[in-house]
Amino acid sequence: MAKKPRSATFIKDPLWYKDAVIYQVHVKSYFDSNNDGIGDFPGLIAKLDYIKELGVNTLWLLPFYPSPRRDDGYDIAEYRGVSPDYGTLADVRRFIAEAHKRELRVITELVINHTSDQHPWFQRARKAKPGSAARNFYVWSDDEQKYAGTRIIFLDTETSNWTWDPVAGQYFWHRFYSHQPDLNFDNPQVMKAVLSVMRYWLDMGIDGLRLDAIPYLIERDGTHNENLPETHDVLKQIRAEIDAHSPDRIP
Repeated sequence: MAKKPRSATFIKDPLWYKDAVIYQVHVKSYFDSNNDGIGDFPGLIAKLDYIKELGVNTLWLLPFYPSPRRDDGYDIAEYRGVSPDYGTLADVRRFIAEAHKRELRVITELVINHTSDQHPWFQRARKAKPGSAARNFYVWSDDEQKYAGTRIIFLDTETSNWTWDPVAGQYFWHRFYSHQPDLNFDNPQVMKAVLSVMRYWLDMGIDGLRLDAIPYLIERDGTHNENLPETHDVLKQIRAEIDAHSPDRIP
């Protein structure tokens, strides 16, 4: 199916983000169209004229993907979907189209440092053989001693950056909650999969992706594992891919 062309207004301004006036929206709490107590995309569409009148030109959506929502949606269980509470993919496509009709751009939040432990990638990894490409989608260890110099971010709930997984028979690494295993960006297949997810949303018409928890993408022994040079290398690869695929969008 051919992609619907974007309007000339969007095409003419590849540096639109430099002076964007951004309005952050959490779909679940914005406007409820069906009286089930949860905001949704049809409700957000109904409010686009009001949002336009506020003088903004860009909407930034917080995570709306399928999720157990143990961390308000930042624990993503499926990258290419939408939580049923918020609507359908058809609703998302209609929302993007209606926003663009009003010359409103759309940025979505995309968490690439970690997933939910319910994500199919993790469920596959924990059952795969140690050392296999599937297992190595995440970061594993036989003990909790590796990366000992790394701070624990959520000291109020976590006692370690490692959590034992009885199915895998190993510990998995997580910089946030113990139900959010970190992806392993030293595995080229992870980068390939993440870039595929980005292209999916860009092809749908999303104007930009706000990437969450970026400082923690790479782990190295003997460091504090934050903002490492190798992490910046990952970002350069992402930037190059987006420039080649969609030069008027931002990651």
